Amino acid sequence: MQKKALITGVTGQDGSYLAELLLEKGYQVYGIQRRSSTPNSIRVDHLYDDEYNKNFITIYGDLGDSASIYRILQEVRPDEVYNLGAQSHVGVSFDVPEYTADITGLGSLRILEALRNLKLPARYYQASSSEMFGKVLATPQNLNTPFNPQSPYGASKMFAFYMTKVYRQSYGIFASNGILFNHESPRRGINFVTRKISLGLARVKLGIQKELRLGNLDSKRDWGYSKDYVEGIWRILQHHEADDFLLATGETRTVREFVEEVAKHLDMNIVWSGKGTEEQGIDYNTGQVIVAIDPAYFRPSEVDLLLGNSEKAREVLGWQPKVTFKALAQLMAEEDFKIAQAEVVAGKKINLSKYQIK
Repeated sequence: MQKKALITGVTGQDGSYLAELLLEKGYQVYGIQRRSSTPNSIRVDHLYDDEYNKNFITIYGDLGDSASIYRILQEVRPDEVYNLGAQSHVGVSFDVPEYTADITGLGSLRILEALRNLKLPARYYQASSSEMFGKVLATPQNLNTPFNPQSPYGASKMFAFYMTKVYRQSYGIFASNGILFNHESPRRGINFVTRKISLGLARVKLGIQKELRLGNLDSKRDWGYSKDYVEGIWRILQHHEADDFLLATGETRTVREFVEEVAKHLDMNIVWSGKGTEEQGIDYNTGQVIVAIDPAYFRPSEVDLLLGNSEKAREVLGWQPKVTFKALAQLMAEEDFKIAQAEVVAGKKINLSKYQIK
């Protein structure tokens, strides 16, 4: 019998890759799409083609609206629920903390409560985040490392993590957490630092943009590839019992290193000059300043280091990341250079939608 999956956040980076994966595995996939006055389905529009259109359905709903969650769950009656929906930008969470808590935190509770009251036997996946570790109390971080969030986003994710455990332990719901460390792709939103770097440097290379402005270059992150991580997400719900897992590469790199690696694939050789907010990245080949520091991009509370230990997921689920840091930077540089080239031809910055489907 064909399995049915429901994905919140289906129009996001992870949601779109997960939808593709599940469709390839023969699922019927339902995605909750938030109503917007401008198109927000650019990452999944290609799934409506002849190959998938019978098995891919989007439904309007909102994690802030319990009634829509109940209605959708009752109508679809999914076998698996993947809660990837959130206000997912850490920096923005400082500007809209209440909204972040409502959608990122309480949204998960609304789904769990609906599953309980409707008595649906669906397996539930909660997208947890390495931002819950915040100002880390141990390195590397594993499932026993205490949480210490430093943002409204991290705190909201921590609430969702514990509510998932509560509903698993109290009501017997098959509810699992996946703590995912940073994972990127050409589908990453352009306001996230990795995508800002790959697209920004491509635009600088082609003269569309004067320079790339960034915040803390020395923040360290454990960066992987989104397509590798959604494979892990699926494996978590296929495990014979509900449990919590952590997905990470086990390597940490600075924002500075990501800039350098992307630049290398654009034939730009960065040398650094100055200190603090006066630091600049200069292209050795041209003498042009291509990276500048902007204090506006510093967060009220910084997370300096994230490094995950995914030993449990590797041993129990057989999961492991395939795309290396260098390969990821190259992939994003190449894809965003294509966009920048198209912008040169168009003579202006263009709608990115048709370039975000790789």
